Amino acid sequence: MEQTALAQLLTELIAAWENEVVEFKQASNDYNTDAIGEYFSALSNEANLRGAERAWLVFGVNDKSRAVVGSHYRPERERLDSLKGQMAQGTEPSIAFRNIHVLNDPAGRVVLFEIPAAPRGIPIAWKGHYFARAGESRVSLSLDKLDAIRNQTIRQDWTAQVVAGATLADLDTEAVRKARESFAKRHANRFSADEIMRWPLPTFLDRAHVTQDGSITRTALLLLGKAESAHRLSPHPAQLTWKLEGLERAYEHFGPPFLLSTSLLYQRIRNIQLRILPQDELVPVEIAKYDQKIVLEALHNCIAHQDYVRHGRVAVTEQLDRLVFENEGNFVEGQPDDYIPGTKLPRRYRNPFLAQAMSELNMIDTMGFGIHDMYVRQAKRYFPMPDYDLSDAGAVKLTIYGSVVDIAYSRLLIQRTDLPLVDVLALDRVQKKLTIPDEAAARLRKGGLIEGRKPNYFVSAMVAAATASKADYIRTRAQDDEFYAKLLTDYLDRYGEATRTEINQLLLRKLSEALTAEQKDNKVANLLTNLRRKGRIRNTGSRGHPVWKLAE
Repeated sequence: MEQTALAQLLTELIAAWENEVVEFKQASNDYNTDAIGEYFSALSNEANLRGAERAWLVFGVNDKSRAVVGSHYRPERERLDSLKGQMAQGTEPSIAFRNIHVLNDPAGRVVLFEIPAAPRGIPIAWKGHYFARAGESRVSLSLDKLDAIRNQTIRQDWTAQVVAGATLADLDTEAVRKARESFAKRHANRFSADEIMRWPLPTFLDRAHVTQDGSITRTALLLLGKAESAHRLSPHPAQLTWKLEGLERAYEHFGPPFLLSTSLLYQRIRNIQLRILPQDELVPVEIAKYDQKIVLEALHNCIAHQDYVRHGRVAVTEQLDRLVFENEGNFVEGQPDDYIPGTKLPRRYRNPFLAQAMSELNMIDTMGFGIHDMYVRQAKRYFPMPDYDLSDAGAVKLTIYGSVVDIAYSRLLIQRTDLPLVDVLALDRVQKKLTIPDEAAARLRKGGLIEGRKPNYFVSAMVAAATASKADYIRTRAQDDEFYAKLLTDYLDRYGEATRTEINQLLLRKLSEALTAEQKDNKVANLLTNLRRKGRIRNTGSRGHPVWKLAE
């Protein structure tokens, strides 16, 4: 900006004085960079909430007298501009000053930092913390303001926007044919397949909620667009990426039409047959490493719920024993666990237009059953349950297992096909060494499904003793107290006496491996107390250094 324009801007800012999008600091010589970053976060977020394009942080103005006093903050232009890089490194998502202006006012040098408003739907954090303004104060971004920013993308559906210049010629012929077939299956009770095939293309696309009044939307290009028309969605990459990790490495990108690309990506996955030998049987159960419906459900969910404003791709990483799906944008409503029972009906979607179109083309359902169905199908395959991981950065990671974690768990599911999903979920947490609620533990124990002590539960003897690792079961199976008492009294009878250290050496390695070190120590202490009270042993040493002997 010209000096005259900068002088006029400064006059206007001072006249309006400090508000949620303007902050003045004297900053005579220097100013803490972290404090600048916090103001950056606060002013950027407030500009977003107030519909302003930018906010201002001004150095060289006394915030009490409102007079220009000048600032010597980073007088070298190169060092001043380096602050842009520092802001980009500390902000999440990465963002920098739009510009840094220097006004050579007669009263002194003034530095005006031009801060862009936070993007719609994306609050700006400084080093992991969100800031805002409360009058002239810098405060943490409140939950209601955080929700207000994040909900902006819900109110403005990126996927529903019409693409300027796009025509029916941008759509893939094979994808359109497949879309008609999928729509016919979805509405078989309303229209005959022949009737749907006879509809003019604009009529079909509008009825499938892919276009709006014949205009090509971003949804149309994502689901049915030609690969060469993906540039119309720029800067969004419009990509699904498959990556193979392990001894061999490979990757491949898949662009639109996603209606066809998801099946092509699935074909890249190495889906061999696995064998599980049921208890007391010689004929193994053969199961595909991955279930096609589960994989496509997971992939279609990534597409439907992706936060396209963040310009990220959907990634599917194939590891030796699992698939990991990643997409931008956390759950809009609720958490993954809310959808597992299959009873929660989502009231809103991040991309309602895209979700409706995918439902019409039989790619997803919009009743919240998708996650429930994935878990049920995985349980019927005797494999571990899927795992969701929601990152603080606003991304979702879903892991689908393609192998057995604990053979006892899988054999139990083969034997007990009547187990309710809630019990399967709890058993899955047990096999993954995760905690379970006390009521779930009590229920599983009563049903003979688990053994062990909190928190070290393990699959019950019914299955564990039948597994190939019977020795593991013996090591974790607790013995009666009389068994340990007999070991101790036999030892005292032979050697006459024993210190606590010697008793620990005798008993600790005999106790169940399901117990922690502290639990084992308490077990031995309780055993000694009980034997002393029963008059079977006595302490001939001190309380701090006991020496135990058999009672006379």
